Amino acid sequence: MRQATTMSDLKNYYEVLEIPSTARSDEVYHSYQRAKSAYSSDSLALYSLMSAEECRNVLELVEEAYSILSDPMKRKRYDEARGINREFSVQNYNTLADRVAPHRSESAYNSMPTSHVSSMLREEFHLNSQNSAPISNGEMSQRTAQTLSNTTNVTKLVTQKRFALEFVPNSEFDREIEEASEFTGELLRKIREYKNVDLERLSDMTKVSKLYLQAIESEDFDKLPASVYVRGFVFQYAKCLKLKPEVVANSFTARMKKLKP
Repeated sequence: MRQATTMSDLKNYYEVLEIPSTARSDEVYHSYQRAKSAYSSDSLALYSLMSAEECRNVLELVEEAYSILSDPMKRKRYDEARGINREFSVQNYNTLADRVAPHRSESAYNSMPTSHVSSMLREEFHLNSQNSAPISNGEMSQRTAQTLSNTTNVTKLVTQKRFALEFVPNSEFDREIEEASEFTGELLRKIREYKNVDLERLSDMTKVSKLYLQAIESEDFDKLPASVYVRGFVFQYAKCLKLKPEVVANSFTARMKKLKP
């Protein structure tokens, strides 16, 4: 039989966004954006690990964590309720918020849709703010606790799956890649196809336009920007295909400078 859930079993808002309790506002914002991207960009991977409802709950929890931690006064009340940053003064929180990042207004927070997780955490926050005491055991459901405990691991698993390569190894071609002294566009294309990654997926992995990736592979240098940018594109290209990014980027850039009129 499972033991009763306690507050110590639950993730707090800082753990949801994977940031330290002393994080500045810009760190809170960027971590929030990363978390949203991780949970939204690969729904198939998420749904293979969690139910659709749990996925919605986690995404809403990320939003709620940000709505509290992005506001200095809400964050101060939340920290006081949790016994976090006890030595902090109002000035400390204003200092953390020096680098202003976009955040939800009070009205936007109050208008957020209420799900099982959201309503439970909102209750926890307001009760603790008023009483400065932890909620008694059992007031947060086991289901909520389980959902919260999955957040960090799910983020890592989704990232791993997003960049995973599934292909049939060819020892002869692997040796050719390892011994290559020059990485041409044609060789890069062959490696990409060998590792079973289409241009659309590679564009998503590298955040580089498909047009630029095609121009790199066809060595259509007139369609590419300055070499400093191309080097960055090729570096990401090689990194996502599990090559030696520094070696590949330097080789291709040198080739581009040699061949480009």
